[in-house]
Amino acid sequence: MASSASLVLPDEVRQTADPVAAPALQVTVTDWRGADRPEFRAAWNALAGIAAEPNPFFEPWYLLPALRAHDPAGEVRLFCLHHDGALVGLIPLARLPRYYGKLIPHWAAWMHGNCFLGAPLVATGRETLFWQALLAWADSHASSGLFLHLPHLPLDGPNHRALTALCAQQHRPAGLVHREERAMLASELAPEPYLAAALTGKKRKELRRQFARLSELGAVTISQSRDSAGLEKWIEDFLALEHSGWKGSAGSALASHHTTAQLFREALPGAAAQGRLERLTLALDGEPLAMLASFISPPGAFSYKTAFDERFARFSPGVLLQRANLAMLDDPQVFWTDSCAAADHPMIDHIWRERRVIGRISLGIGGGLRRRAFSALLRLELGRHPAGLSR
Repeated sequence: MASSASLVLPDEVRQTADPVAAPALQVTVTDWRGADRPEFRAAWNALAGIAAEPNPFFEPWYLLPALRAHDPAGEVRLFCLHHDGALVGLIPLARLPRYYGKLIPHWAAWMHGNCFLGAPLVATGRETLFWQALLAWADSHASSGLFLHLPHLPLDGPNHRALTALCAQQHRPAGLVHREERAMLASELAPEPYLAAALTGKKRKELRRQFARLSELGAVTISQSRDSAGLEKWIEDFLALEHSGWKGSAGSALASHHTTAQLFREALPGAAAQGRLERLTLALDGEPLAMLASFISPPGAFSYKTAFDERFARFSPGVLLQRANLAMLDDPQVFWTDSCAAADHPMIDHIWRERRVIGRISLGIGGGLRRRAFSALLRLELGRHPAGLSR
């Protein structure tokens, strides 16, 4: 594929769009390495501010460091939709040779191990146009790809609703191949009433006891910051704290690999510069025992990374920090917080009572023969006839 391509949208998109606006719609599919330019980053940041669904993992301050770390050869492309010269839609795409271990080439929204949401950045009100443009492009550029795969897509938002309706309208084969629910914080309650509703009186008493016992060892402080003061040291403290525990032993800590450590070191200053970062620290005599980095993307927030000192596990420092993190309920900008945790997480599921539904969706692309082959594959994967995107 060429490093960049530009095309006017095909008739299918033009005919369903506003007749005045449609000629001003344009798709570009670009090598991400050419996207790190001040003017494009400004347009990209502007799009993030008007997106129908926030996704910090696809904003430039996070996605570009992730691509530098994981895709130095530039295999990933940025699919962009423009209207009257303004960027109104963006998603990173990759052509992958394997599908969950099987030799099945396909197109997919590009993800990596520290990307926890796959929702494209789409300007509010442009969701249908975005999917029309993306699917039309995928149809004409299918190449060896059998289908388009969209991982970690929220199933209760405007992007999914628009995609579902469009697939039904186009009679396009599509299926929800995986569905999960992960912990979410979304309530009108203040922090203390919320905690009282989430945990039994016995458990709350135990948390108070643990905090009191920890305080007997020294001065316990909980600090919160949304600026960049002391950020460089905070980052190194976090990397060391996470690596000191089981993740370090298992080789899954950020500091276990140069690529993930560098991503963390680049992304957090980028988030702070955009006003997107919140840091929370529980410390004993100034030494961190539990740390949490969250991304603030109004109207939501995302719990990105947390770590705690396992030598103090009997005091539950991670839970004590999450109790303090309930202050997010008082933030007038934040109506919900995505835990970014795995389904049935043993800790956060017991504190945060709401759930966010996330799914993986596969869609047929290309001509009739390719779509029939995909439909057969989808039936095998689901173990039944595909039921579309609504389930």
